[in-house]
Amino acid sequence: MKYALITGGTRGIGLGIARSLANEGYALALNGVRKEQEVVEVINELKSLTSPVIYCQGNIGEENDRHSILEKVMNEYGQLDILVNNAGVAPKQRQDILDTTEDSYDHVMDINLKGTFFLTQQAAKIMLLHKEENDSARKCIINISSVSATFASTNRAEYCISKAGMSMITSLFATRLAKHDIPVFEIRPGLIATDMTSGVKEKYDKLIANGLTLQPRWGTPEDVGKALVSLVKEQLAYSTGQVIMVDGGLSIQRL
Repeated sequence: MKYALITGGTRGIGLGIARSLANEGYALALNGVRKEQEVVEVINELKSLTSPVIYCQGNIGEENDRHSILEKVMNEYGQLDILVNNAGVAPKQRQDILDTTEDSYDHVMDINLKGTFFLTQQAAKIMLLHKEENDSARKCIINISSVSATFASTNRAEYCISKAGMSMITSLFATRLAKHDIPVFEIRPGLIATDMTSGVKEKYDKLIANGLTLQPRWGTPEDVGKALVSLVKEQLAYSTGQVIMVDGGLSIQRL
């Protein structure tokens, strides 16, 4: 049995990842900020696909919550094999970069970047302790970033900066953990149909129809989940630190 922690795992891309791992028989620990009674339906759905499934409530932007999330994983499962850093927020309000506020900047960065960094730090230490006991134990860390890591959107600068920073987190931990045989990857989704993108659906429907993406459709959370499964199953075993694009060809430069 392999044990995976997915931050932001009860909705959107995180839920698509959870479903994909559940279909492969992985035990799941899902993190989110909602109360447990609000995610019962999701938990029960995943339990119909795999077992066990637990919920670890908490905001990864808060130090105490990060500790409690990992503490619950270890109390329930005793080990952690896969960390999926998926939790992230958009700015509460899209604003021109000249009007971006410190409050909005801190809110996005605390969760998307600081929270991801320090949760990964803690999880890596847990994984290394297990590797000391069993060097053949297979571990993996996967960061879910965004094409916004390189595509500039001046009305959500803080989000773009956070995703660019996540790419460096991938490179840093891939470098540090390589000698311990713990690969670290980044999946960079493009236009994925989720509740986060529902507000701009009409805009991007038109752009997709006019050729924005090579594959003329929105991506789905399951598209991201399928890519992630290939990584955790070691199908790219000699590729630590690499970025996997799941964007329907959006990022290909064309004339």
